[in-house]
Amino acid sequence: MLMNMMANDLELLGQFAHEQSQAAFTTLVNRHLNLVYSAALRQVRSPQLAEEVSQSVFTNLARNAGKLNPDTILTAWLYQVTRHTAIDVVRREVRRQAREQIAFQMSDMNDTTTDWTQIEPLLDEAMESLDETDRTAILLRYFENKSLREVGEAVGASEDTAQKRVSRAVERLREFFSARKVAVVGASGLAAMISANAIQAAPSGLTATIATGAVAASAIISTSTAIAITKTIAMTTTQKIIIAAVAAGAIVIGVYQAREVSSLSNQVQTLRQQQEQQTALTNQVQELQSERDQAKSQLAALTEENAALKKHPTEVLKLRGEVGRLKQEKAEVGSTSALSKITADPEAMKMVRDQQKMGMSMIYKGFAKQVKLTSEQTDKFNDLLADHIMENVDHVTTILRDKPTSEQMNQIFADQEAVLQEQIKTLLGADGLAQYQDYSKNLISSLTADQFQGMLTGTDAEKKEKSKQIAQVMQEETVAALASAGLPADYQVVPILDFRNIASEQDGDRSVKLLEDIYQHVAARESTFLSAEDLTKFQEFKTMAINNNRSALLMNRTMMAPISK
Repeated sequence: MLMNMMANDLELLGQFAHEQSQAAFTTLVNRHLNLVYSAALRQVRSPQLAEEVSQSVFTNLARNAGKLNPDTILTAWLYQVTRHTAIDVVRREVRRQAREQIAFQMSDMNDTTTDWTQIEPLLDEAMESLDETDRTAILLRYFENKSLREVGEAVGASEDTAQKRVSRAVERLREFFSARKVAVVGASGLAAMISANAIQAAPSGLTATIATGAVAASAIISTSTAIAITKTIAMTTTQKIIIAAVAAGAIVIGVYQAREVSSLSNQVQTLRQQQEQQTALTNQVQELQSERDQAKSQLAALTEENAALKKHPTEVLKLRGEVGRLKQEKAEVGSTSALSKITADPEAMKMVRDQQKMGMSMIYKGFAKQVKLTSEQTDKFNDLLADHIMENVDHVTTILRDKPTSEQMNQIFADQEAVLQEQIKTLLGADGLAQYQDYSKNLISSLTADQFQGMLTGTDAEKKEKSKQIAQVMQEETVAALASAGLPADYQVVPILDFRNIASEQDGDRSVKLLEDIYQHVAARESTFLSAEDLTKFQEFKTMAINNNRSALLMNRTMMAPISK
């Protein structure tokens, strides 16, 4: 029954809002992703942008999970949010003069019938012309193929009333299309076409990426909780990708350790999408380099003019002053990164910093509970972590520009870490600092076990026990791997959480390889307590973790690198 379905939606939202249940949220994404993706695709006309809109919509859902009214019909809510998000994306793409790219992507989409081709571009505008109840009825009846009885229960009406409402709404849609000179073969023909074509299957593997990414992003955007890995408020796509990856421990963990990964082929698709995102970042850098080139051109022109005006001292002095100013501007451009260019705006800077705080609070939520921090202590503690990240972002840009030795680089980050630990000691005392160090050292084992628990087979009790065993094995293999590599026991094994890996490609490759080795040794030992199905899932989990960390490091390195002079 539809009412039960709706109750289940709200129950799942409640479970997610109160328990942060990834499994509950993944179920919701599975249930509604095709609706959201299809509505987005019709409007943005690009599969890639449709995935972006879908990610944003479910991030919005995760952020508002605890705020929706008890009588909310989630299908209708998601459809409206998709509509508004897609409009924003289209406007943005138009501003960026990307119509040619969108048209090219449109050519790759599956062909449909001539009638549907005429209807499809206008469908969501037509849906918007209906009142809320009629729109909900159409969504449930023809987008989700619910019975009239289920539609009636959802909108609080009898089956007969629901049928009349649906018929009236279809007729209004037909009139909408007719007014725009789109020939439709009757109301019944229109209804059949909508039912057959309105919903398209979202790309394989997108559910897992969106479910975990949205949960992670919601912890960043909406709770007061590290740098988002998905889209953030009032920024361009490129800017959002930047902020997404910059040392976002909780977010990267949440995305790369997806609870449901369909197959290894999906990993290849994910990497391709990440490469496309990298291309977007490269375009951002090119735009900034273009600014620099303009300054160089002005400088060259003024220099040439200087040669022609040597006989006029007054003009020469004025010109020299202008040349000096341009040289200074050129030097300043060469000392900045694409990220620092964006955060030059105080509001953008504050947003980035706030998001660091959000993400760090997500990572260290367990620590705050373990140490029994007060609300005030927790807030101050997360402030320290956020400020630490922002300082290190600047250090990475400086290191990539000046290229110090490995020893000098390590000293820069060691000094910054020492400052942070002294601040934590002042705030929490020596015992609190010791617990912080221990918690940070074991992040890889605790987060892996927690993230993978939802993918395990068995009862809840059996999953919990397996998760504990995984955490124990992870700790043991991490200690062994660090000792074998000659690294200190407190070395941060999660690659994206160590800024050295962003500042140095060599260090980043080593860190990713270390994590891969640890996971491989863990997988070998897990055969004693995990089923064959669990082991297969863990291999997929491992692949996703490695691929996403490698991609995140590259993305951050690109955005923090100084703009070459």
